[in-house]
Amino acid sequence: MNDAPRTYDVVVIGSGPVGMNVADRTRAAGLSTAIVERELVGGECSYWACTPSKALLRPVLARADARRLPGLSDAVAGPLDAPLVLARRDEATSHWKDDGEVAWLDSVNVDVVRGHGRLDGPRTVTVATPDGGSVTLTARLAVAVCTGTTAALPDLPGLADVRPWTSREATSAKEVPGRLVVVGGGVVAVEMATAWQGLGAQVTVLVRGSGLLTTMEPFAGELVADGLREAGADVRFGVSVVSAIREDGQVRVGLDDGGELTADEILFATGRRPHTDDLGLETVGLTPGDWITVDDTLRAPGVADGWLYAVGDVNHRVLLTHQGKYQARIAGSVIGARATGESLDDDPWGAHAATADTVAVPQVVFTDPEVASVGLTAAAAQREGRRTKVVDYEIGSVAGAYLYGEGYRGKARMVVDLDRGHLVGVTFVGPGVSELLHSATIAVTAEVPLERLWHAVPAFPTISEVWLRLLETYRG
Repeated sequence: MNDAPRTYDVVVIGSGPVGMNVADRTRAAGLSTAIVERELVGGECSYWACTPSKALLRPVLARADARRLPGLSDAVAGPLDAPLVLARRDEATSHWKDDGEVAWLDSVNVDVVRGHGRLDGPRTVTVATPDGGSVTLTARLAVAVCTGTTAALPDLPGLADVRPWTSREATSAKEVPGRLVVVGGGVVAVEMATAWQGLGAQVTVLVRGSGLLTTMEPFAGELVADGLREAGADVRFGVSVVSAIREDGQVRVGLDDGGELTADEILFATGRRPHTDDLGLETVGLTPGDWITVDDTLRAPGVADGWLYAVGDVNHRVLLTHQGKYQARIAGSVIGARATGESLDDDPWGAHAATADTVAVPQVVFTDPEVASVGLTAAAAQREGRRTKVVDYEIGSVAGAYLYGEGYRGKARMVVDLDRGHLVGVTFVGPGVSELLHSATIAVTAEVPLERLWHAVPAFPTISEVWLRLLETYRG
């Protein structure tokens, strides 16, 4: 490793999809860029989150869909071939090797610096390299922190000795556990419960609150809970874990109601915290371990001279990969514009403002049934003081639902802002609904008037006809 100090226009800390997109956009703007990575280039999403989790889930969901189709259901009655599913997951993650990602960065002329990067005062990043040395990187224009988040574990005595699963272990496990306890009711919890139950584990889901997916419409969590139970999982609400001990390879789990469970593994999917503990934030006037607050141009206003950007999960605006990549595209263009003295278009929906973070965030939960949502829930719209009309429709009543097999269960909801005459939120739950989401995202983002949306004709027979039924129901 060359330990000589180096100077770039932009230094990016963290090479997940967010950091890679920032680097790509700044290089496209003609700025010299280096990216610092202490683990695998490609980041959490590529190796321990989005990619491996969906590789595990796809066979489970495809089988669930097939089992609803007469003529096909008997052919898929047996168990999944778990070793083959895990092998395909390993291929999806490139066997946890990052050669391809490094080659791509090389192709766009971004320098990769391996090691743990820390801020060391204004525009300076010191990298502790794997060989025990260090190198100092100086940024002429900007440093972008794209370090994401890590799992937040509860404060239970002796938990480290239990060796609990977090999302990393849940997506990279080499074999199917016989019994798995999942603690939590959010997206990671329900997706991993779906995956491992489908692969042959006996899953118990423990939820402290009264429902799943509580930031979404209530019917979403209710239908997902029904789906998990029908798949064989034990879903319990209003219960908390008070102790966990690993003995003889098994985990004994104590509950606050006095009950006890025994499992082979326990997964805590109880939230995320920012990956900023050892980032040198104190050297630039920020608090280590905190989220980094940013404005709509992704710049940290708490740092003098405006050279620090925080992009993706680390700024706590939206903890979703695709939304982080959206922020990265904006941050890269902002840094490029400021470098050339170009005036910023940072008004809402301008080229240099991450407006969608607060208005039109799309999300898919890959469970059986799927959940797809964008914008505000009915409750969130009410909290904002909007005058709304909520329209629901059973997707199973749409002709195209027949193509998905017997007993299609699903629900659609649109939330209409009556004063402005457009949608502010849409939620779909049911098999295949993820492919409906982008149309909803466009409708919410573009504030398409309902009078115009009436002329967007859905093809027959598809479940997208639910759009027509929602609009008919709205008209009355």
